Formats: sequence, C-alpha cells, structure tokens
Amino acid sequence: MSQNPNQNQTPTQNQTQGPSPNPNPPQDFTVRETSPNIGHGSIRVATTLDLVENMDFLYVRVVKAKDLPPKEANTCYDPCVEVRLGNYNGVTKHAENNSNPEWNQVFSLLRDRIQASLVEVIVKDKEMMGREDCIGKIVFEIRDVPRRVPPDSPLASQWYRLENRGGGRVRGELMAAVWMGTQADEAFPDAWHLDSAGVEGDGVTNIRSKVYLSPKLWYLRVNVIEAKELEPSDKNRPPDVFVKASLGNFVMKSKNSQVKSVNPMWNEDLMFVAAEPFEEQLVLSVEDKLAPNKDEVLGRCRIPLKNVEKRLECGEVNCKWYTLEKYVEVEGGQKELKVVGRIHLRVCLDGGYHVLDELTQYSSDLRATGNHSCTPSIGVLELGILSAEGLSEMKKKDGRGTTDAYCVAKYGQKHPRFRTGMPSYPFNFFRRLPAKADSLL
Repeated sequence: MSQNPNQNQTPTQNQTQGPSPNPNPPQDFTVRETSPNIGHGSIRVATTLDLVENMDFLYVRVVKAKDLPPKEANTCYDPCVEVRLGNYNGVTKHAENNSNPEWNQVFSLLRDRIQASLVEVIVKDKEMMGREDCIGKIVFEIRDVPRRVPPDSPLASQWYRLENRGGGRVRGELMAAVWMGTQADEAFPDAWHLDSAGVEGDGVTNIRSKVYLSPKLWYLRVNVIEAKELEPSDKNRPPDVFVKASLGNFVMKSKNSQVKSVNPMWNEDLMFVAAEPFEEQLVLSVEDKLAPNKDEVLGRCRIPLKNVEKRLECGEVNCKWYTLEKYVEVEGGQKELKVVGRIHLRVCLDGGYHVLDELTQYSSDLRATGNHSCTPSIGVLELGILSAEGLSEMKKKDGRGTTDAYCVAKYGQKHPRFRTGMPSYPFNFFRRLPAKADSLL
C-alpha cells in the first residue's frame, strides 16, 4: 500500500502553507480625543475695532449688468446705476454704448441716517438722469438685509432680474450685493458715501480713508574730483570752469576751479535727495564762465540713478571716469554727438543717514534709510480716532459756518488719512499699523 505523502508533513509546515492573515485590520471608529496645534500658540489679533465705537453702515455693491435691452434703432444704451435710499442717492459712471457694462462700485450710508424702508438700485441711461424713466431696477427691504462683520467672509454678489416701475419683469439682469456692516468692513475705505455723494469727480477720493506710504529717501552724494581734456571754444584765454549738477528740478553748482586750464580740479561734494524708485537721471554739465551772465557748456554726462552704487556701511565708494559729450556742427549744418572730455566722479546713494522730511521736533522715524527693511516688527499699534471738538469754521455752507475736517496720523513710513468727518458726527475710525518706529506723530 502506498503511503500518502501528506501524512509526512509536520504541523509547522501546515501552518506555513495555510491561508495568510488579513492585511487590513478592522478600523477603529470609536471617539478619541485629539490635540491639534491650531494657531501655533499665537495670540489672535482682534479685528472688531476694540478702540472705537462700532458704526453701522448699509453697503450696496453694484458689480455689473448683462443682456440689457437695446435702445431705439438697435443701438445700445449708455447705462449707469443710481442707488436711491430715501433722500440720499449715488450714481455710478456711465458705460458707453454697452449692453453688458461693469461698474464694480460700492455705496454706503450710516445706519442712523436711513429714513426709508427700501433701497432701490436703478439701471438708467445717462439721458434718463433727472427723470423717473429707467431701464430696470431691483428693490431691497432694509429689514431683510443680512449683517456681515469681519472676520465673516464677504457677502457674494448675486444676479437679480430687473423689474419695471410696476414690478413686472423686464429684460436684463444686474449683479449686486446689499449688506449691513461696520467701518471695519473691507469695502469701507473705497465706498462712495451717499451722504457725501454731492462731491463729484476726483473730489470723491478726498472723503475716503487711505493709508499712504512715504517715499523712501536717500542722500545722493556726488563728489566732483576733476576733469580732463576739455575743449573750450576760445583757445586764447584760460577757461574758468565749474560743474552744474541737476536732478529733476533741483540744480546745484560747484565753485569755479582754481586750476585755470583744460584739466581743472575741484574735489567738492554736491548733495541731493533721491526717492525710490530711482527713475530719474543725474545730469552733470561742465561749463566755462565767459562773462557774468554768459556760460558755455563744454560737455555733459548723464548717470541713471538705478546704476548708482548704494553705500550702507562706512566703506569707501569707488570713483569712476565718465565721458563728456556735446553736440557739435559738422559739414552740411548737421549736428553730431562728440566726445569732448572726461570727468572724474565719486557718486553713491548714501543709506547710512536718515533723510529729514519733516520738522525735527515732530519726527516720527529717525532710522537710517538703509535699515528700513531689516527692522522687525515688535508688535501691532492700534490707533482709534474718536472725535474732535471746537474746530474753527473754515467756510460757509447754506449760510452757516462749517469745516470738512480729517485726521492724518504719521507712523514711520505710513501716514493713514482718515476719511472726512461730517460736521454732525465724530470721526470714530480705526487703523492698525506694524510697530517699528519710536514715536507717533
């Protein structure tokens, strides 16, 4: 009888050749405690204007329209949008001959001044202004307007079908958004305030709050050393040479050289103030004084400021020779640019000093120019402008004295301009600035 080969297998062999265990263990769906590192332990910066009283504003954003009906003779309207809220109204710019115009404009009104229950957003042709005619409109009830305050996400604009005066549907749609917010809203600085809508054109920008950056100023140091191989027109007299340097509208002159020859020497410093970005050119001309009111240009050179070396430490600046050029007449009455000598200069933008651009007793920033970008912030300075009282009357309006006052706070390079306050309520506006400088002006 033959023996079954499987009978000779050991238990270990059977276990080895058996089915493999399940590679996917059962998942654990029990509730477990987690400890995420949210915020990395930092203190969250407040965004709700802790230093001033909240002022509620109604905001209306008019984005664009589409598929507006054609005008007579199949021409397009010149559409604009009028936002009307009681006795207050504001109008966007009109779009020329466009059935799908875009405006991207925001209107706002202080809630305390709202005396109506509806806000009307009316699409008109520019020829309809001053009349009740319109292409179409949409109407919002104030009580149904949602409230949105940062850090809430911005309210998305939506498409609305246009209606006529009787409430019937007409052709065309308007993308808009209406919400109730505060002066902390991102739209506030650029909003056209309906209580100031009488201001037209560029004057609208003067009632808005903005943050301006002071230009970064550098000292431009020009060391005039000497000149060589000059070619004065009068060979029979010793030239009386000086150097005139100009940067923009500013002009400086050196002294007349003590060396009365075609190789004069000066070794004199001329100092200018230049602002970033360096788009101007330094123009130097070597001139010969012929008479008290008569000078002859012997040659010029132009140096773009973007090519000038910056000096941040106390190191020495390399001096260079620059070619002097001049237009001279050649045969046929034509003028040709000719090399008429050389000038030896040491030019640099000196960032080791602070350029005083304000009164010394009110200076808010005394850091050297070259150190502006490397100074880290030490915190956040929060400034709240609440109100002003007893201001002098600057002009007459409707038979009474008034003033359109605003505040400017300068801190380092930034100087926020808070919007013009109406005579009947305080400023009550807020700015947050990185704390770097030593004082606030």
